[in-house]
Amino acid sequence: MSDDDPQPIRRAAVLVAAAREILVLTGAGISAESGIPTFREAQTGLWAAYAPEDLATPEAFVRHPERVWGWYQWRRALIARGGVNAGHRGIAQLGASRRVFVATQNVDGLHAAAGSRAIAELHGNIWRDRCGSCGATVDNKVAEPDTQDPAYCHRCGTMMRPDVVWFGEMLPTEALRAAESALARADAVLVVGTSNRVYPAAALVDAAIESARPVIEINPRPTGVSHAVDVRVADSASRALPALAALLDEAPANG
Repeated sequence: MSDDDPQPIRRAAVLVAAAREILVLTGAGISAESGIPTFREAQTGLWAAYAPEDLATPEAFVRHPERVWGWYQWRRALIARGGVNAGHRGIAQLGASRRVFVATQNVDGLHAAAGSRAIAELHGNIWRDRCGSCGATVDNKVAEPDTQDPAYCHRCGTMMRPDVVWFGEMLPTEALRAAESALARADAVLVVGTSNRVYPAAALVDAAIESARPVIEINPRPTGVSHAVDVRVADSASRALPALAALLDEAPANG
């Protein structure tokens, strides 16, 4: 491998191999390869009759909690059927031999299911239930739900809600700070399957580009930052990430 290698994936491997710590920023594109629709793409069939504010706001949950629960249980089933793909596993493989931190905009929990451990879920996790009264949380396994019924808090009996960021809510402060801290430590940044249009998550990409650290974009479609990154790999995550991991396995890890 050399810096003048014409293959983007090899140039990306050179940059990542020299890094002690790697930040991976992921968006909906990586999970789309598992057949998992985005929020709006999932509004089909019965759910096409509802606007986003009918399904994913605190107000909707107060008005129609059973409807909101049905929507999220249905989405959980779609995620469970799609499961992890080679892109998720490729990131986990990177983390097996190097310090890798994942900051994701996805709520599907598939990075953890694939084996990644250091993760900031910027928009929450659809598999975790949270009590709005006492704050208790329950983690559910990634599997098709056996009921559409709402869950209730084991502490106080209040109806739980999916622990995701709804429209009008702030991102979880702890997750965002963890991602910012990981960016400050990172020697290289991978931006995978994100349009880089959703803030404040997109601000992490902007900050990475403005810094001296190398930024590698993996996305079959160009985005608003494609012209500014150090290496652009115009391929799917499920192809590019395993290939990158294989190339890095040939090189010694730093640190």
